[in-house]
Amino acid sequence: MTWEPVAVQGDVAVVRVGVDYGDPPAQTYRDLWIIVLDPDGRCRSFEEWPFFPGQPPGAGEAGGPHPAG
Repeated sequence: MTWEPVAVQGDVAVVRVGVDYGDPPAQTYRDLWIIVLDPDGRCRSFEEWPFFPGQPPGAGEAGGPHPAG
């Protein structure tokens, strides 16, 4: 898994995430995470926007945000 911040403003961050499964990678997933932190620095809100390269739109769970919790 790799990740890098794309944008941070106040208590909100957008993070680009990559996950490769297999050796060599047989499947690759890419996500954008939107994270909102509370004043103590703990996650208050989390959204995942998945992208599955090489798969048609709507494959897997693609197609919109997936709020956690």
